[in-house]
Amino acid sequence: MYVAGKKEGKGRYCWEDGSTYDGDWKDNSIEGRGTYKWPDGRAFVGDWKANCMHGQGVYTWEDGRRYEGSYENDKKHGQGKYTWANGKSYNGGWKDGKQHGDGEFFNPATNETKSGTWDNGKRVGNWK
Repeated sequence: MYVAGKKEGKGRYCWEDGSTYDGDWKDNSIEGRGTYKWPDGRAFVGDWKANCMHGQGVYTWEDGRRYEGSYENDKKHGQGKYTWANGKSYNGGWKDGKQHGDGEFFNPATNETKSGTWDNGKRVGNWK
């Protein structure tokens, strides 16, 4: 849909590189809820604000990686769970796209969960 020549409301847009977006638009910007797909198989389904992933959503990669949680200005921020293709996962705090704060690391090979604290993407201190 268009209003005064700008994308507004529900719609689908296809870029020349093969990327697509299906969802809400506001004043010519991706805003609200929608699905963005990249040509390399990545996809994000969730909340958008001013063309950025912002709010809750699920980001998936073609190789099986997955992040489900909060975003702020296109970066993982708040609480969320990242799962690697091999099944290992981190569930906890994020800041500016990196693990930050308290979280849990799960290893399916050993069926073991360890708790720890992360600072700017690096684990600090001892496992709990």
